[in-house]
Amino acid sequence: MREVVVVSAVRTAIGTFGGSLKDVPPTQLAALVVREAVRRAGVDPAQVGHVAFGHVINTEPRDMYLSRVAAIEGGLSQDVPAMNVNRLCGSGLQAIVSASQSILLGDADIAIGGGAEAPDSEWQRIWDINFMSHVWAARHVLPQMLARGDGYLLSTASAAGLLSSIGSAPYAVTKHAAVAFAEWLSITHGPAIKVSCLCPQGVFTNMLMHPEAGPATAALRPEAISPEEVADFVIRGLAEEKFLILPHPIVAEYVQRKATDRDRWIAGMRKIQAKILAASGGTLM
Repeated sequence: MREVVVVSAVRTAIGTFGGSLKDVPPTQLAALVVREAVRRAGVDPAQVGHVAFGHVINTEPRDMYLSRVAAIEGGLSQDVPAMNVNRLCGSGLQAIVSASQSILLGDADIAIGGGAEAPDSEWQRIWDINFMSHVWAARHVLPQMLARGDGYLLSTASAAGLLSSIGSAPYAVTKHAAVAFAEWLSITHGPAIKVSCLCPQGVFTNMLMHPEAGPATAALRPEAISPEEVADFVIRGLAEEKFLILPHPIVAEYVQRKATDRDRWIAGMRKIQAKILAASGGTLM
């Protein structure tokens, strides 16, 4: 039986919230440790036969395949297999186990296993973009609307704010918050101040069509609609003063299923996630 040994170990500096590493993306940090781990081991980068990185939360498109980006930018061959591992808190350890297993099975003689995670600063950045932007906008315009006793707020969230998002916890959480805030605004200041919340699924934008968009994002493309179609739904929704504007009518059915039997809905979401994982070779984003 083959024996697995650890020949080098590297970690990044441990930063503080909002510190000097706040603007350094996880992929860049991962590439740095890959390059240094290979250097310390004294091995030829071309000899590395497998890379596994534990990763749960994605904060930008390149994170969608963090292991692959880390491998290539870390100086390894573009032919080396790489995979992300999502086992929540145990993801980094599972990546090391997976790397060891590739050696034991003879798939590789040298493998790299590591872990990466979204720092608090990345959560804060997405929180500011997807949620606090709505708070700041309301603070700016609501006083004038209340003073004249009339106004209309349109909040753009996502179907993920009503359902969830496979692969990205920050996206799912912040979009839910945006929907909740719109509901609170309507409850607190309606009917004088009207509020609508736009919750589309896939829309043909740069985010959806980005060449580095991962499988979970790409899965939205078959039912995606154009921005112009979304605009038509918005115009009709505002004219009818609807709170929820759903350019994809199927979302209303999904929401009803979720409310009726949440356990069954979660099981269904797990099946979708498993299907994406199987089709993509183990990566979601």
